[in-house]
Amino acid sequence: MSVGRKFAVVVRGLIIAYAVTGALLALLAFMVFRFRISESVTDAAIVAIYVIVTFIGAFVTGKKVREKKFLWGLLLGTLYILIISVVAIAIGQAFHVTSTANITTAALCVGGGLLGGMLS
Repeated sequence: MSVGRKFAVVVRGLIIAYAVTGALLALLAFMVFRFRISESVTDAAIVAIYVIVTFIGAFVTGKKVREKKFLWGLLLGTLYILIISVVAIAIGQAFHVTSTANITTAALCVGGGLLGGMLS
């Protein structure tokens, strides 16, 4: 499989990851509205959703790529958090690259992608 096709598979994995993210965040929003969940629990749930979806996207990508799956999973996790960060900056959300929470979230997303690729 050529590198171009592998990258296309990563893009497909990203699309899957973002679709699942949308569904899970919508479910979380409903639960926050319905059950008045605290902000700290909501923040933790958002990070958990990010990790779960990067794992799923990388797992799907790894199943299709079949070579150096962990690297393609790593790429997916990295692209996922980079796109989230760029969108956050674009909509004017306060974003600090050196924030411990942002660094931790980025590491967890990259780790989720790496693990998803390895276990595929």
